[in-house]
Amino acid sequence: MSLNSIFQYFVPKDRKFFPLFEKASGNLINLGEALNELVHTNDLNRKTELTKNIEDFEHVGDDITHQIFLEMGKNFITPFDREDIHALASAIDDIADFIHGSAARMQLYKITDNTVPVQKLSELILQGCQDLHKAVCELKNLKNIRVITDSCVRINSMENQADYVFDRAVADLFEYEQDAKLIIKYKEILSALETATDKCEDAANVLETILVKNA
Repeated sequence: MSLNSIFQYFVPKDRKFFPLFEKASGNLINLGEALNELVHTNDLNRKTELTKNIEDFEHVGDDITHQIFLEMGKNFITPFDREDIHALASAIDDIADFIHGSAARMQLYKITDNTVPVQKLSELILQGCQDLHKAVCELKNLKNIRVITDSCVRINSMENQADYVFDRAVADLFEYEQDAKLIIKYKEILSALETATDKCEDAANVLETILVKNA
């Protein structure tokens, strides 16, 4: 190994990690927007197209997560603790996975009715993705700590709203829906959507941990 290679190994790779995190969180917005359109359109062809788009965006997210983990292995010095880099990358990847899982279930279960709870949870997911991206974009300098903390507060509030929507929706399913198959299908979809909001909160918690350690 050359002296230059050894030197590069010890140089902090801020130029690597932060752009990758911003790409990952920006990709979540793509996923959230596609999901939101999916649950608001009645065009079956468009639904199929959007479901495929969501799958493609999820694969993009997987690639970015893989790149982040590769950079951790290649670099001795990182912009913040390795466990926090891993936790944040994993939380972002989990959000993408559950958005994709929600859309896939809608297609597999042949769900065409856009129910209000499904729409509301999708809107909350998009809101969480937007707030998360806003916070992630401030990580590179930590000068606008208030932007990050405010985004985390909004994500926590969003997750609380999602819990209420989910619980109310499931209660209504059991009370008013007579078709047992539909109850199972919608409960599975609602659960995946609600879990996506939980993962947004997990990512926000990691951001708050990074702030405590580095502010």
